[in-house]
Amino acid sequence: MLVLTTVAFEGLAITTIAAKMAQSLQGIHLYGWIFSAFLLSQLIGTLVMGQQVDKRGVFTSMLVSFSIFVLGTVVAAVSFDMHMLIAGRALQGFGAGALITCVYTCVTLHYSDTLRTQILAAFSMAFVLPSLIGPYLAGFIASYMSWRFVFWIVLPLIGLALSLTFRSFRDLQLRQVLTGPAQTADSKTLHAILLAIGTGLLLTGLGMITYWKGIVLTLGGLFVMIPQMRKLLPKGTFAVKKGLPATLVSRGLYVACYFTTESFVILALTEVKGLSADLAGLIVAAGSLSWSAAAWLQAKLDVRDQGRGRKRRVMMGIGIMIAGTVLVILALMLSDGGIILILLSQMITGFGVGLANPTTAAIALQHAAPRKEGEMSANLQFVDSFYMGVSIGVGGALIALSETLQWGISTGVVMVLTLQLLLVLFSFLASLRITELVHQEHHPISQAKENIPM
Repeated sequence: MLVLTTVAFEGLAITTIAAKMAQSLQGIHLYGWIFSAFLLSQLIGTLVMGQQVDKRGVFTSMLVSFSIFVLGTVVAAVSFDMHMLIAGRALQGFGAGALITCVYTCVTLHYSDTLRTQILAAFSMAFVLPSLIGPYLAGFIASYMSWRFVFWIVLPLIGLALSLTFRSFRDLQLRQVLTGPAQTADSKTLHAILLAIGTGLLLTGLGMITYWKGIVLTLGGLFVMIPQMRKLLPKGTFAVKKGLPATLVSRGLYVACYFTTESFVILALTEVKGLSADLAGLIVAAGSLSWSAAAWLQAKLDVRDQGRGRKRRVMMGIGIMIAGTVLVILALMLSDGGIILILLSQMITGFGVGLANPTTAAIALQHAAPRKEGEMSANLQFVDSFYMGVSIGVGGALIALSETLQWGISTGVVMVLTLQLLLVLFSFLASLRITELVHQEHHPISQAKENIPM
């Protein structure tokens, strides 16, 4: 939980101080890459570590992930120009994606299926504190000290997390059954890098979509991305086949809807409604609180029905998200006020994603083949970060288009949120094709032991 809290704090804090960093390093023209570099390298870290954690073991993989994340944090903190900062953010992103993959793999290995929804619900709590104080603390530090200290204060937290978990991860690796050298590891790594390159072209093109160069870059990015996605995602994902493919597609779409809506609601509250940044952040933070409440509730329900109602809870959560998204669009279209409705919409949407998110993770982890737990964990992190990144990128392009055509930022935000409504509607349709496996009572480690030749 401390690992997740640290990664979440870093992400939310950087959102607050990104403009100050870019101005300080005289690189405002590269502002978007503060986020894009993190996202693209996170995809690579997630997929690469998904292979390595099954091959090298969870303890070894965790040490490597910690080291890369710390290195990126130090590089970002001491950056003397924008390019060095972007390099540090890329290392941070790789480390963050790798760390989260290791954490999810530990859940799969250490906890039986009956307990996974409960620990995943507990993980949701790790995002509450960063959501509430991250932006405020980062803004305060950047204003009265230096934005560099926002990076430095992460190091003691990540060091504490490593010291607390060192022995547990080491013992877990000793009991882990490894796959040995993986013939597909190099191929997966290459596809991950190509996917990151394609996504980078897409995001760059979307930022200049009103020019012919932007259109060429966007099409080129899609041309590179799509074949890599077909190779990296489980077979049947593009066709939304029943089972795991439908689970991952549904999850990716509603996660993209939630975080993109959150990002652009903050923009609307500050630029359209005239609220201060701290008050806008507080309104959006209400969604994190209801997320955690719903995650706790689904864990209790999962224990009560022994996992038999998981698909129903996913569909219910997505349905609640649809209602919240519709409400925020209506609230933003009001010419005066609507702040209370926006607050209510964020709480509704947060409750919906909190109900669905741990549940889809538990369903997906049920599909993990023996000795492939890391790969399944990587799939979960991949769909979260990739769908979200593309959704936010498209949203930025819509804002730019609205400004270029002089429609106003308010119209642009409504266009972005309407797109998110379409995504969450498609997510609901995909959830109809989710299938659950027979409830597993065997403990993963115990089952692995049974497969070891004596």
